[in-house]
Order: sequence, then structure tokens, then C-alpha cells
Amino acid sequence: MSDDEPIISVDNLKKHFPQYEGIIFRQETDRVKAVDGMSFDIHQEETLGLVGESGCGKSTTGRSIIQLHRPTDGSVLYNPEPEDGDAEETIDLAELNDSELHERRRDLQMIFQDPFASLNPRMTVGSIIGEPLEIHTELSGDGLQRRVQELMDVVGLDPRYIRRYPHEFSGGQRQRIGVARALATNPQ
Repeated sequence: MSDDEPIISVDNLKKHFPQYEGIIFRQETDRVKAVDGMSFDIHQEETLGLVGESGCGKSTTGRSIIQLHRPTDGSVLYNPEPEDGDAEETIDLAELNDSELHERRRDLQMIFQDPFASLNPRMTVGSIIGEPLEIHTELSGDGLQRRVQELMDVVGLDPRYIRRYPHEFSGGQRQRIGVARALATNPQ
């Protein structure tokens, strides 16, 4: 990837949710156009902020980029940073199957707008931050706990709070938990 090439290029992204009527013979009666034709580029070390009123499609856009919601149309081109010096090809995330997408998810993380709603209240903070590491790395046991404590320290949370639950933290601290979880896999 060259310096002038974006790491993410979103082109004409659309996410429409069908509306149905009927219980037995469900018929699509309408479509909610949550995102309808959004395009932008994000370069390495660049931050993009989506601003708008409640319900305008900000979260749906983010979820569609990382394929939590599969887009109705459009492309999400990802230019991965080469790990071994060899240039990788541009990947359209919207075209990947589930197993291919699983391999890429460690590189793409999202920090959700509502920190409390994005944290499982039944999981400890250590489990929440450690979950991406369990899924995408070989870390376990003491190594996993050390990495979680390092991440907590990086975002300004006392590592001694590793066994606490989300409701025991303030809103700002919950957002830091979400940031630590997003940083866990060293996303690009």
C-alpha cells in the first residue's frame, strides 16, 4: 500500500432493511434506507468522524464497513498493510465469505457510540477486553491476562479492576473499555 492510497475506500455503500407484513405469508412491503449511497476514503493514521442526528445511519455505516451488517450494495475496499514486505491486493470486504471475513476482522475494529450497550453486562472487563484475543490469537492463561492488563493501563484504567463488571464503571471508563477491546488485536 502506498502512502497516498487509502486503507479503506467506501464506494456507494447502501444498507436497506426490508419491512415485512404478515406472519405466515410474509411479504416485503417497504424498505428502510438506513444508508443510501455513502462514499469516502480513510487513509492510514487518519480519523473519520460521522456526525448526524439520531437514526441517520452512522452506526449502520460502521457496522456495514466491518460487515456486521452485510451491505445491500456498494463496495468496501480494504488495502491491508503488508506484514512481510510483500504488497497485498486490495480486498472488497463485502465480497468475502464468513471464514475469509473472520481472518480480516482482527485488522478492523469498531468503537461503538454507546459504550454501555456494546458491553456484555454478564462479562467482566477482563473477559470483554480479552475476547478478541481469545478469538484471533494464541494467547491464553497468564499471557492473556497480562495483555489485558497492559491494554487497561494504555487506556487509563486501573488493571486491578480486571474482575469488575461494566456497571461498576462510569460512562467515560466504559468508553475506555471499548477502546481497549478495539486495540486488543492491533488493528490496522
